[in-house]
Parts: sequence; C-alpha cells; structure tokens
Amino acid sequence: MTRILVTGKQGQVGFELLRSLSVLGEVIAVGRDECDLADEHAVAALLDRYAPDVIVNPAAYTAVDRAETERELAFAINATAPAVMAAAAVKSGALLVHFSTDYVYDGDKAGAYLESDATGPRSVYGQSKLAGEQAIAASGARHLIFRTSWVFGAHGNNFAKTMLRLAGERESLKVVADQFGAPTAASVIADVAAQVVGQYLHAKSTDAFPYGIYHLAAAGETNWRDYAVEVVDQARALGAALKLKASDIEPIPTSGYPLPAPRPANSRLSTDKLRTTFGLALPEWRDTLQRTLQLMI
Repeated sequence: MTRILVTGKQGQVGFELLRSLSVLGEVIAVGRDECDLADEHAVAALLDRYAPDVIVNPAAYTAVDRAETERELAFAINATAPAVMAAAAVKSGALLVHFSTDYVYDGDKAGAYLESDATGPRSVYGQSKLAGEQAIAASGARHLIFRTSWVFGAHGNNFAKTMLRLAGERESLKVVADQFGAPTAASVIADVAAQVVGQYLHAKSTDAFPYGIYHLAAAGETNWRDYAVEVVDQARALGAALKLKASDIEPIPTSGYPLPAPRPANSRLSTDKLRTTFGLALPEWRDTLQRTLQLMI
C-alpha cells in the first residue's frame, strides 16, 4: 500500500487532505506535536522513520504580519523544511507535493498570473515561500507545487469565518476593496491535489509525469469587500442571525487599513495549465463558499 505522509494536520488544507488522500493509500498525519518543522533535524528524522512514498506538505508559517519580525522562523518552516523534504524525496524516489501562495508575486500585473510569470514577493512571508519553492525545484526531486490563494474552510481560521463572526457582533464594517483574487475552499484544494496524486500513482511512467508548479484556485474573482458581502448574504439566506447587513459593509482602499506586511493588489492566478494538463475542472468560488458556510452555521 502507498504510504502518504501529510504535515500540518491541524491546518485548513491538511485537515481536508486527510479525507481526500485516504482512498489512495495509508495516510500518516503529523502536526506540531509530532514534528516541529522549524527543526530541520526533526524533519529529517520524521521522514527517515516513516519512509513515505508521497510527502504532502501543506504546513507553513502563515502569520503574514508577524513574519516581518520573525524572519528566521518563517524561513525555517517555509524554506528550510521543504528543502529537507526535497532532499529526502531525492534519496528515496518519493513524490513531494508542496503548497505555496500568491504572495510570491508582487501583485502589480493587470491580469491573472501564469506559472511562468516573474516572481517578486514584497513580504517576508512571500519571500520565505518562494525560497521553499526554489529549494524544491533545485533539488531535482519529483515534485508538484500548488500555488493557491485566499484559502477558506469550515476547519481553522480564515477570512470567511472572521466575517461571519463580526457580522454577528457588529452593525457596520469596513473592508478593503482594491485587492483582487479568488477565494478557494480548502476542500477543493485537497480534492484537486488528491486527483493529481492519484494520476501520478496510476501513471505508466512516473519519469514522464508532468511535475512542476501549478496554480490551484477557484474559478471567478472578487475583492475582499465583495467577498464579505457574499458571506453575509449567503449566511442570511441560510438562516444565520446576523446584526450586520451586506449594505453596511463599507469599501475602503488598502491605505485605509495599513498592515505591517504588504498584500498583493492582484492575486488572480490562471489555472489553465492545471486544468489542461490533468483534465480537471475548478468550481466557482461562490458555490464552494455556500457549501462551506452550511458547515459553519
């Protein structure tokens, strides 16, 4: 039986991967209690202990603003740990599946980013995630890197859950309206990743498999303010008792909500490469939001 090691079992994507990957083999899930990813020796020991056929790494340092003052920790988890995993994958011949982010781009492009577009992260978080990507690619390991954005799910903390909570507490809210992207359900990310890993496991020749970087995001696009409006509208339609009305969510510019780490103004990710290479369809973000809100309310 294929042995699949999944990190970050407490995270949004890690939680969903335990479900989606379970049909493909024996899934071993680890979290912070089992392995501190900031300790490269612990990471190496973990991989030696389990000798997985597939290493799936959704775990990451995701405190975007705190990373500005915790650069060493962010790089240890987001860059060094993936490098250790890649080295182990080269040694054993395992597949490494790693998850990255839209923050590797500067956000200045007018349209959706292609995998081939130049990167230029403006935050420590984005720089650390890009360093992880580069370490994996340079290792020569068989790898799949999925860049995603605006992740939400019923499990864990995220923007949709925060908006739902605030809508129950407040009668007005200000939300940034000049940053654009596609909210992507953790369940969709996990399901797509499992589909691709399944294709790898059933491939006649793994040497010819299309390894590399792929963008994985829901169809459609929005901004944070309109995303918040959709959360409130859908939650009300599902029967949630909220103080806040969608019309009471005021759009503001990024400058009106300053944060330590800069955010990309454009987080649109083209998924053409993923869809054509693996024959997959990606759902519209509003549809998956509705299904997730049903689990939250």
